[in-house]
Amino acid sequence: MEDVLEVYKRPYDPTRPVVCLDETSKQLIGEVATPVLVAPGQVAHYDYEYVRNGVANIFMITEPLAGQREVEVTDRRTKKDYARCLRKIAEEMYPDAEIIVLVQDNLNTHSPASLYETFDPAEARRLMERFEVHYTPKHGSWLDMAEIELGILGRQCLARRIDNVAALRREVTTWKADRNTASTKVNWQFTTADARIKLRRLCPSFE
Repeated sequence: MEDVLEVYKRPYDPTRPVVCLDETSKQLIGEVATPVLVAPGQVAHYDYEYVRNGVANIFMITEPLAGQREVEVTDRRTKKDYARCLRKIAEEMYPDAEIIVLVQDNLNTHSPASLYETFDPAEARRLMERFEVHYTPKHGSWLDMAEIELGILGRQCLARRIDNVAALRREVTTWKADRNTASTKVNWQFTTADARIKLRRLCPSFE
């Protein structure tokens, strides 16, 4: 925990950006009956029945100190999807960075092995050397600021029925553009000192 909190204390450095990564799933839900849209003097009506159209995965990539984020929608959440996401961060988002400081949780796909299963060994090694990786502790994924962004995305954009991946991509792209234009940042206040007080039950006691 303290490792991640100390990373968050670092000043903004465009050559060593602090990037948080997390992912979530979104169930694709279609309508059985045509909704009655809202109109003057009339509320919207939606049928309680629906049809399931599968599940999509959403990668959230956010740079908290810059107030910027990228959202990547994929059909699945596999090791190869994760590896391609890292390549996107390294080659498309931060090609000129000296090193990318990556904060992520301990999901089983979040390991160098995913890169080696996706790319040839030389390419996998080259990509891994672009990152300085910091993992949130077990049951501590809330320390990943990308999880906060996913929560906001869920409330502002995804709390409704979306029935296909193309529509999902359009919606999250619009949401991302609005937040990036406003350079919306996470006002992180929790520090190592706070953790040692509020979470002291997790620390060893010395007599």
